[in-house]
This record gives sequence, C-alpha cells and structure tokens, in this order.
Amino acid sequence: MFVKQMQVGHMAVFAYLLGDKITGDALVIDPADNAADIIAETKKNNLRINYIVNTHGHVDHIGGNSQIKKLTGAKIIIHEEDAIMLTATPASMLRMFGATQSPPADILVRDGQLITTGNIELKVIHTPGHSPGGICLYTPGYVFTGDTLFVEAIGRTDLPGGSWEVMHNAIKMKLFSLPDDTKVMPGHNYGRMPTSTIGHEKKHNPFFH
Repeated sequence: MFVKQMQVGHMAVFAYLLGDKITGDALVIDPADNAADIIAETKKNNLRINYIVNTHGHVDHIGGNSQIKKLTGAKIIIHEEDAIMLTATPASMLRMFGATQSPPADILVRDGQLITTGNIELKVIHTPGHSPGGICLYTPGYVFTGDTLFVEAIGRTDLPGGSWEVMHNAIKMKLFSLPDDTKVMPGHNYGRMPTSTIGHEKKHNPFFH
C-alpha cells in the first residue's frame, strides 16, 4: 500500500493519500487544502482518487473536499453523526479558514464498517469525543487517527458535541487494543515527530498516566 502523509492548509493538518499501486485505486483522508498538490501526487504515482474520507466534520479537515471532488469525481465518506457538518459550516468560519463549503456526503459509515478501494481495506473505528462522529481508520500496520489521538497528545474536547470522558475511553478501549507496532498517523502535525506508534502512546502519552 502506498501511503503519503502531506501537510496542508494553515493549521498543520495532515492529509493522507493511500493507493493500491497495482490497481491504481486510491483514497484521500482529510484533504483540508492544497488540492493541486494532492492531485499532482496522485498523477506522479499513477493513482486515481475514488474516495474522500473525512475523519470528522470540522472545517479545518474538510476544506478541500469540494475541489478534490470536482477534479476527481470521488465520493465523500463520513460517519453518519458528523454528516450534517459538511454542509453547515458558517460562512464566517469558511472565510476564516479560506475554505469552501463541502458537498454533502455520498456514503455514511458507522463503527466496524469497511472502506475498500483496490486492495486497500480500512476498518472504521468510531471514536467520538472530539466530535460526535469522529472516526479512526485501521488497516494492519497503520491507524489514521484524525483529531482523536495525536503524537503524545489527544484532540480537544471543548467544541460542541465534545466529551473528554468519551474520547479518553474510546482511545483506551479501542485504539490501545490495536497491536503496539501499529503506526499512528495523526490529523495534525502537532507533535515532536510526525508519526508515532500505539505502543509509544500507551507508554508516553501524558493523558493516560
């Protein structure tokens, strides 16, 4: 599986391009901005984006949905509980982030469902707490954690629909049960390194000690 981590937008958001080099099928996780760079990367690697997967509905993660969809025809996937956010971002917030309103979701997912393209298979892990419909995406070797789990930190829980207790529990019960060598691919470049592992977070994340 081809995996490319790309820092995009103004808030150090990480977008991820995942591709099957054999079939050319690909998906992009949280294309917040810099759509042209993401598309250039797909062309360079002979990939085509079939799906846009949003880990949650906050404006700083969905700002590039519209342009990527326009350029690729990709279907937008989000958890059913965050779907309303895609088309309900206030105009003032769109201006603040220099973002375009996202089109509505094409596919709604829930906990345990699989998102597949080519030979890539991502399992949806519902991890509310940062937002009601926040998800992480797991495939053996990797977990894409959005704003749930960062490198030695966790997402904020003071936004509407947030809950510290719910998020803490979701990380502990669901993410920390993944194999220790699973690479943690966070939604922002906020840590002292761009990626981590589940084992490292269990030992060194200060929110769990």
